[in-house]
Amino acid sequence: KTHSQERRREKTQMEDQGKNVGGKHYVLIHGACHGAWCWFKVKPLLEKAGHQVTALDMAASGIHPKTIHQHPTLRDYSQPLIDFMGALPDDQKVIVVGHSLGGLNLALMIEMFPHKIEAAVFLTAFLPDTQHHPAFVVDQFVASVPEGFWLDTEFNSTGDPNESLTTMLFGPKFMSLLYHLTPLEDVELGMMLKRPSSFFLHDLRKADKFSKEKHESVRRVYVVCEEDKVISKDFQLWMAENGGVKEVKELQGSDHMPMLYMPRNLCDCLMEIARKCE
Repeated sequence: KTHSQERRREKTQMEDQGKNVGGKHYVLIHGACHGAWCWFKVKPLLEKAGHQVTALDMAASGIHPKTIHQHPTLRDYSQPLIDFMGALPDDQKVIVVGHSLGGLNLALMIEMFPHKIEAAVFLTAFLPDTQHHPAFVVDQFVASVPEGFWLDTEFNSTGDPNESLTTMLFGPKFMSLLYHLTPLEDVELGMMLKRPSSFFLHDLRKADKFSKEKHESVRRVYVVCEEDKVISKDFQLWMAENGGVKEVKELQGSDHMPMLYMPRNLCDCLMEIARKCE
């Protein structure tokens, strides 16, 4: 088969899958130091399959004009997403996908708009529980990684890290770890577009626990990336179990960036999740 024939076949297959599901609305949340741009392979695939897709820049991310120091809390950082979810009609539900750090944004949306979420998909993402403060799983992750894990990541704080914002910016070596199976061109794109981010630990350690009632009222799905060298498969599975998520799927052979490394496999997974929403 020629390349063009193969592309036409894949396009037809994706469109047929979309028809079987019916049009859904996916909201895609990026991870730390990234932006809406990282979904550029997934968005057109889902749209070709008949779905609506919204990929948003969080505050101080992508092409958002402000800096991370102007958005020192998770809620500040999530404001573009809050505005979007708040503007949705009450009778409209969306499938929200949070990648990596985006799991924290997603958990906040479950807390604020549970009635508007058809499914909450944690894609190799931080998944807060409802027994501890929202920073607990990130604290556990930071405590679990070996010395030297962060490689050339730059951390900066304007004061006591427990009281003020600590920012982080991934360096080339750490980006290569995130993207260790992803094509070199995508790594280069990430290097060009990355911006400082934060875990917002000073904020989340003081925050109230998330509501068990609200979080259990929303269908939550954890998607494990098997070959992730940043958030290990074991830690992903621990978060899913610790967070009470009963539905777990796996992207076999994927690194931390499945939207870039295996976008079609990820789309298949997301559409399979959508079919169960029928």
